[in-house]
Amino acid sequence: MIRQYGSIKLSSPPGRPRIARTSENIRKVKNRCRRKRRVSARKLSMELDISERSVRRILKNDLGLRPYKKIVEPALSDDQKIKRKQFANWVRTNFRKEKPLKILFSDEKLFDIDGIYNSQNERVWAVDRADDDKRGGIKHKRKFPQKVMVWLGVCSQGITPLVIFDEGTVGHACYIEKVLPVALEYGNKVFGNDWIFQQDGAKTHQHYLTQQWCRNNFPSFIDKDCWPPNSPDLNPLDYSIWDELANAIDWNKVKSKSTLIQQLNSSFKKIRESVVFESCASWTNRLYRVYQNNGNYLR
Repeated sequence: MIRQYGSIKLSSPPGRPRIARTSENIRKVKNRCRRKRRVSARKLSMELDISERSVRRILKNDLGLRPYKKIVEPALSDDQKIKRKQFANWVRTNFRKEKPLKILFSDEKLFDIDGIYNSQNERVWAVDRADDDKRGGIKHKRKFPQKVMVWLGVCSQGITPLVIFDEGTVGHACYIEKVLPVALEYGNKVFGNDWIFQQDGAKTHQHYLTQQWCRNNFPSFIDKDCWPPNSPDLNPLDYSIWDELANAIDWNKVKSKSTLIQQLNSSFKKIRESVVFESCASWTNRLYRVYQNNGNYLR
């Protein structure tokens, strides 16, 4: 080759020539993704008449793209973003460094007997669909599953007793009678008379009698006009603890409302102390990120 051409440079690339991953197909895939963001590799392969494997290689190797799942998050209005930023600034201005560790965060959550299910993570390896069905590849969902409402409080020192509402929805009278005394007893036990109670902007919490009870009994609390609306990303229960509890439940043992209550009562004791502390200790950092992010939702 050197004698003939005076160079060792190959006249054409080694290996088989590209048939599917051509510059033309790469351009088509790129333009298709720009025109319509939601498009599958399978659909692209059918449109371009090339293999799905080749499409995935174009997307990943040639275009440097990766598939991302859509994220569900609250739709924040401009006013809500402003209030979130104002709240973050208020905490930074008025709370000493150790004060956030003395906040007792609280929240309610509905659990149903169908449990949690993630189709992406829960896979069954089988020969075919029939074999998959035999191996537990079907997740049955009831049309109207029985549900249980629970309340829980968390702070840097641990978690409160779990309050379960057998009757379903919670009104302000029930909340004042069954929840607030539990929060008060626990907060005084672990912090003495120097702590802050937190609750979100649910109607039950905003009721004037609820606010009055909090004002008359708690050493301090974040009132209804201060806590930012539509902000589950600022509550450790929402961004950490509820998932920890749900994953601790043995859902195979949940067959009815009574067995769900049994599992809730036993599983909330399995919530790891390290997870509770870290979720509360990271709260001020999340507020800083909200402030820096102009009140946008945290992922």
